[in-house]
Amino acid sequence: QVQFVESGGGLVQAGGSLRLSCAAPITTFRTRSIAWYRQTPKKEREFVAAIAADGARNYAAAVQGRFAISRDASKATVYLQMNSLKPEDTAVYYCNTIGGPNWGQGTQVTVSS
Repeated sequence: QVQFVESGGGLVQAGGSLRLSCAAPITTFRTRSIAWYRQTPKKEREFVAAIAADGARNYAAAVQGRFAISRDASKATVYLQMNSLKPEDTAVYYCNTIGGPNWGQGTQVTVSS
């Protein structure tokens, strides 16, 4: 069973920052790209950012320049640093391998205006 555990969400004012954490299975962390996604009741789940095992990064246009994804090998953890948050960023955030079939509980991010 592949399981990801997301944490770090919360309530923040527009313009503020949060850092999300994704604890990943060791084998998955070492060999596969890991991505952050987000979902709201009004929108389909969308891609946010991804990081490959070699550290290569990719971002959705909506978060480019504001969010940064990183990896900590000692903790098998992927982080998403979110700066200059906007109300439009409000969503449940999930991490997973690209195309992974199993989703965790996610972590709620709420940005107030």
